[in-house]
Amino acid sequence: MAAAHSSNAEKKIVRVDISSDTVCPWCFVGKKNLDKAIAASNEKYNFELRWHPFQLDSNAPKEGIDKKEYYIRKFGSRSEQMAARMSEVFRNVGLEYSMSGLTGNTMDSHRLIYFAGQQGLDKQHALVEELCLGYFTQGKYIGDQNFLLECAAKVGVEGAEDFLRNPNNGLKEVEDELRTYSCNIGGVPYYVINGNHKLSGAQPPEVFLRAFEVATS
Repeated sequence: MAAAHSSNAEKKIVRVDISSDTVCPWCFVGKKNLDKAIAASNEKYNFELRWHPFQLDSNAPKEGIDKKEYYIRKFGSRSEQMAARMSEVFRNVGLEYSMSGLTGNTMDSHRLIYFAGQQGLDKQHALVEELCLGYFTQGKYIGDQNFLLECAAKVGVEGAEDFLRNPNNGLKEVEDELRTYSCNIGGVPYYVINGNHKLSGAQPPEVFLRAFEVATS
């Protein structure tokens, strides 16, 4: 145990603050690439990952809207080409991109991510994975409370049903972060490593690996 502790103490700490929205496909691709970089370097570093909210469309309907219809409204004739591109990008990280189901307001998912973070950053990170897998690959609706609770149960978040039932729980905390932390960010995903090294976009694993080195040197 002492030897393991000594080896662990020699690892440098890498703190990654991630701003994302749960309906942003590039955010999920970025997460998969970040996870690969972490897996390739976790013998060198101890990681602390924290997720921060961002809303691409804060006025999106809470009741949900058909994904394809929403993207046609938003992007017009480009929407089909964009979906094809995302399918290709998702295949490159071993996933099948789905345009089925509804999209809509992401506030409840951000409230739940905040709540999971209060129970541990590992739980928070695992929850983001489940939310994104369901929404982007299985046609689940990010505003469906049953889906949110399923994800919470899978990663061991306790008390999620009671927390989500009151729409004010976590609302102030998420809104405060949107106002203070995310207000100067032009787009997501956005990463701040050890407080000063910044990356934007779904960077490949090797870019994250280089950033870890720079941020700890």
